[in-house]
This record gives sequence, structure tokens and C-alpha cells, in this order.
Amino acid sequence: MAATIKDVARACGVHVSTVSRTFSAPHLVNPGTRSKVLAAADELGYRPNRAARALTTGRTFNMGLIVADIANPFFPPIIKAAQAQARSRDYHVFVADTDEDPRVEEELIRTFAKQVDGVLLCSPRLSNRMIERLAEDVPFVVVNRRIKGMPAVLMNVAQGAKLALDHLAGLGHRRIALVSGPIGSWTSNEMQGVAAEATGLDLVFFGPNQPTESGGLAVAADVAACGASAVLAYNDLVALGVIEGLSAMEIGVPDQVSVVGFDDILPGRLNRPKLTTVAMPAVAAGRMAVDLLLQSGGEGATVTLDTALIVRESTGRAQS
Repeated sequence: MAATIKDVARACGVHVSTVSRTFSAPHLVNPGTRSKVLAAADELGYRPNRAARALTTGRTFNMGLIVADIANPFFPPIIKAAQAQARSRDYHVFVADTDEDPRVEEELIRTFAKQVDGVLLCSPRLSNRMIERLAEDVPFVVVNRRIKGMPAVLMNVAQGAKLALDHLAGLGHRRIALVSGPIGSWTSNEMQGVAAEATGLDLVFFGPNQPTESGGLAVAADVAACGASAVLAYNDLVALGVIEGLSAMEIGVPDQVSVVGFDDILPGRLNRPKLTTVAMPAVAAGRMAVDLLLQSGGEGATVTLDTALIVRESTGRAQS
């Protein structure tokens, strides 16, 4: 016969309710007790009945995670971190990709609302008003979007953009191209806000652009034509596309033009030249988003995570 919750409680000398809490709300159980219960459950082959728990608790123990583009190397670390954190709380994660399409995003949210206890929205493309309307049907935590009254995990893009511009200014660059991302991007708005307040710099704005390598490649000729000696790109993929386009025009990086990206994805580290970038705390954001979704009374809580500039080979001193 399959082991029961009573068998597990008897094996480790605790009350049945403690075993139940270990699986339904592990954060409320003493770590030592939790480890003992999990070890006993594993030894006995006990698995909680999720359907029965859903009926008694009114929860599905599932959450949705929606990203803008799963092919973008920025998102997988968020997904893996969120899945690991959710698993530690005995939750399952359903992952979906909108392909940068707000209509698909809305459709996915409406579908998930019937199957999950909440949704993590990573870099959403929907308007704030639409997200607020959809939040009437299912709880959200938003990653990299600030919406009044809604829990959010923000990576400090403004901090990173200022670090990047200060770095370029320190290298003697004055005319700098800022290559933004898609329409409605909070990250682009944050970058442009910092750039607008920068003093002593001649900033040229290009956008909106697709947040991909092809998006950067498409704008490279315009960047070269504007006479900028440096580029701050929406993300690393765009930055790599700009570098590729400049290289095709025999414009050297960083000898003639310096380039800075955002995210710190693996391809940027493997590129030649290795990409100078603003590192985004993707893993920490994934974990924190799960915690905000599951914690009681988390409505409206906002957590801001620091970013950091990583200087590599794609930036150098401006030509005199």
C-alpha cells in the first residue's frame, strides 16, 4: 500500500498537521523538522495528493511565468531560478513565451488565470492599464515594470545606465548613441530618463527597435552615420547586432566606436571583442518574484535589485 501522511508523521514523531504544512507551506516549518519530514517522506515513498490539497485549500499550487522571448538568453536564468524557488515551496511553474506580442501576452494571462494561483510577468509588453484590468482575475508579480499598487521586482536599470554613461564619459566620449528597445519597454524608458538628465553629453536616440541581434544590425548604419563615438544599447543582443553591423562597414570596436550592452548574457562574454555590459541580477529577480507572489500581504510591495557595470573589451578611449 502507498504510504500515507499518517505514516510519515509516525515515522518522524510529529503531528499530521506538521507534515501537511511541510508540503503546503514549508516556510512555516522549522528547517530541521522540515528536513526530517522530507527525508521520511522520501524513504517511505510518500507523495502528497495535489488534487486533494487543491480542494481543501482552494489553491492549485501552480504559478504561471510569462516571458517576452524565451530565445533571449536573458530570460532562462530567471526561469530556472523561479522554478527552483517555487519547487522549494512545493509549487509548479508553467512557462510561456509571448514572442514580444502583447496580444499573445493577454491571451496567455487569461488562460493561466483559470489554472494558477498567480502569474509572474517578466518584461511585459502590455500597457499598465491592461495589466491592471487583468489583475482583477489573477494575482501578478511584475518583473521590470513599475505599476502603482502591484508587487514588482525591479532591476535597477537607471543605476546601470548612469554607470554606463559615466564610464563612456570617463573615456572621453561625448556624442553617444542610445539604441532603445521595443515600444512600451520599461527598461527603455528608464534608460532614456537617465540619458535626458545627463549633462555634458550629446545624446542621439534611436528607437523603437526589436530587442534582438537583427534589431541592432538594422540600426548600425544609422548609428555610424550620426557620428557617435559610443553606443549604449537596450540589451546585449542589440549591442552584438550593432557591433556586427559596424564590423561589416569596417568600423572597429572599440578602436573607432565603443559599445555597451545590458544584461550580461553568455554570448556577450564569448564575443570578440568581449562585450562591456550592465549585469542584471536575473537569478535574484526570479527567486524574489516567487517569494513576493507567495508571501501573504505582499500587495504593492516593490523590491529593487542593484545592477553593476562589467568592463570588458568593447569600450575604449575616444579618438582625439
